[in-house]
Amino acid sequence: MKTKLRAGGFVAAAAALALVVSACGDDAPAADPTPEADATEAPTEEPIDDVEPPASEDREPVHLVWWHNGTGEPLLSFWQEVADQFTDANPHVTIDVQAFQNEDLRTTILPNAIAAGTQVDLFQSWGGGELLEYQRQGLIRPVTDFVPEPNRWAAEMFSIDGEIWGMPYTSLPSGFWVNMNVWEDAGLTEADFPTTLPELEDRWATLAEAGHTPVAVGGAPGWPAAHWWYWTALRNVPASAMAAALAHGDFTDPGWIAASEDVAAIIATGAWNSDWASTSAQEGATSASGRVVLGEAAMQLMGTWDFAVMGGIYNEQMGLPSDAQDHAEFISWFPFPQIPGAAGDPGAIMGGVDGFSVGVNAPDEAAELLAFIVSTDIQRQYAAMGNIPIDSGAMDAVPAGPLVWAADAVAAATSVQLWLDTALGAVGAQMNDTLVAFMQGQGTPEDVVNALTQLAVEAAGVAE
Repeated sequence: MKTKLRAGGFVAAAAALALVVSACGDDAPAADPTPEADATEAPTEEPIDDVEPPASEDREPVHLVWWHNGTGEPLLSFWQEVADQFTDANPHVTIDVQAFQNEDLRTTILPNAIAAGTQVDLFQSWGGGELLEYQRQGLIRPVTDFVPEPNRWAAEMFSIDGEIWGMPYTSLPSGFWVNMNVWEDAGLTEADFPTTLPELEDRWATLAEAGHTPVAVGGAPGWPAAHWWYWTALRNVPASAMAAALAHGDFTDPGWIAASEDVAAIIATGAWNSDWASTSAQEGATSASGRVVLGEAAMQLMGTWDFAVMGGIYNEQMGLPSDAQDHAEFISWFPFPQIPGAAGDPGAIMGGVDGFSVGVNAPDEAAELLAFIVSTDIQRQYAAMGNIPIDSGAMDAVPAGPLVWAADAVAAATSVQLWLDTALGAVGAQMNDTLVAFMQGQGTPEDVVNALTQLAVEAAGVAE
């Protein structure tokens, strides 16, 4: 019997992602996309009462290992604070919280730990084909009975065969993060935000003429560059053909060739930093995120987590508190523009989720910790740092500005496509390698399609 994500195969996570941030699902609780004037107030420090951990009296000591990808501030300290709050309420529990750089965790550390049989009780999880493979191999346990009722709808993208195998804690739509100081120095305003790709290329020319690097790309880990191709594919490939490719390896639609041609034309504009292939994505002042927030480049195509990442880099460079939001005064956002004449759904948006899954041998306390992480109070604290929460009851804690605009874009989207590497699961990293090689001039658009066909067929075979 085949194991399937609810709604079918690898594509289910992509379809289910449309439920994130309320308005995309009839059963999802509605979230107010426009916070009131006091939405930026600091999260409450009152005792957490919407998820009550079980009493610890007479319970055996439990030690948990929790792995996450929040290596930068303020997230690094925040997850430790969450662990401390949980153990304060559960004195019998101790938690070893460890942070790893995202790419290392996803492609090396976590797979190696799994292969070695290392017990990790709670670990970073991204849904899609990766989650399906973890479930198929019996590496994770269901947490259905532990998920808070108000957030059951958000767990759809982590559901397989009627059970919940983890929980997202944030929605991560993709778009352009813009340093308005650089943008305005070139004589541009928010009214000049482009709606089509030719308009975007025109803005790049204006920025270059003013002496600025138009776009920062941190291509060293692969996926930030590959995301450009994801977007040109989303704009060129009809939804039905996208589903067929991800589920069955059918890349015969001409939109896939057009996607590679469009991304090659984008690179040919010279708008990217010349060292993009060796540039870090989000680590430090010289990364793509650092270059944008510090004014060395005008924009970056990235998910919404980048707002907090840029804030952490800016605060460190400027000697500000780790939770300061000063960068919000000059960082803006706009969605990926349309490609005239392309066959893809113009109302679709690319995005993903970050979440956690629980190891198959983990004690109940690990699942209780997960439920605690997605509780409304913790979600409000997380949102106030500059993130989009899953819990609709925490949306009013999101700072007014670009994150709200990104959340609105998700709510207005006709569909939200899960990151293509995540959708393909085990072969996602190979997909990114193929795309980056093409972007560096290796191969033709036809070669890309042939390589991705093989990879997708392999991924679909894993799901059997």
